[in-house]
Amino acid sequence: MNQRPRRTRKNSIIRNLVAETRLSKDQFIYPYFVTHGQNVKHPIAAMPGINHFSVDTLLKDVEAGLKVGINKLLLFGVGEPKTADGSSAYGKESIVPGAVSVLKKTFGDDLFVITDVCVCAYTTHGHCGILTSPPAPLQGRGEKLSVVDNDLSVELLCKMALSHAQAGADMVAPSDMMDGRIGAMRNKLDENGFVNTGIMSYAVKFASAYYGPFREAADSAPQSGDRKSYQMDARNGNETVREALLDEEEGADIIMVKPALAYLDIIQRVKESVLLPVACYNVSGEYTMVKTAAAAGYIDEQKIVMENMTAFTRAGADIIITYHARDIVEKGWL
Repeated sequence: MNQRPRRTRKNSIIRNLVAETRLSKDQFIYPYFVTHGQNVKHPIAAMPGINHFSVDTLLKDVEAGLKVGINKLLLFGVGEPKTADGSSAYGKESIVPGAVSVLKKTFGDDLFVITDVCVCAYTTHGHCGILTSPPAPLQGRGEKLSVVDNDLSVELLCKMALSHAQAGADMVAPSDMMDGRIGAMRNKLDENGFVNTGIMSYAVKFASAYYGPFREAADSAPQSGDRKSYQMDARNGNETVREALLDEEEGADIIMVKPALAYLDIIQRVKESVLLPVACYNVSGEYTMVKTAAAAGYIDEQKIVMENMTAFTRAGADIIITYHARDIVEKGWL
């Protein structure tokens, strides 16, 4: 027997030497939820270990993270006034631009700040854009439900992205899944002098049941209907490549797949199809399932988390957005 693959598995030294997939803390982006107020650090019940922060407590937590190498964050705003037109998403007093400004003044280029661009947490109806009445032909057939107007929504999202860039965001991350928003956003940023503000596109975002805990954290659940008319159908694979290629052509700098764990095949397909870095979002439902199972003693949290991170990277993800990032780095799991 000449072929013995076990020769390169016999101890940890040789296994590490020949490992095909390697993880680094430089891959991780840590999400934060920021809200108004002072001295707020409020645990999110559906996401153990994750909190709502006011800007003052956010600064302290970010500083602690920087000391261990967590230097990239994805910022979500919570607690803004909700209106039908989502105007609080880009207002002068909006929490995200305010937080970004303070973060960048405090930490400068030591911290890379990415902001979520979507209006679901800012609208009374909880959808990711502006609702309008359906076209007359649909009304004639008895259709009464409002629909998300793509082009009006893109205009709103561009205003939101610009407000974040003006505050100092290094990158914006539109998660709405409106058609054409990457090109429009790129143009809006460039026209206003923000040619160096990057765009990380949620190019492949599925209408998934894995988002449940996040919707509690961000207070962003739709009040009626669902998001299947704009987020992607989990049954489709070819369509994901089309979406990724469109966003690459429109000027995205990073392409994202969301969720991650149930879509490893999609991460691989997208990685093979685009020339841009590929990110995946290890979403709230995936995180909470691990945390609750570990708390019950059913699984080894460290081993499960690192197995998942390895799977994301092996599938082709260059970047991993994960709520586990602090545990991974602070507890020395790498």
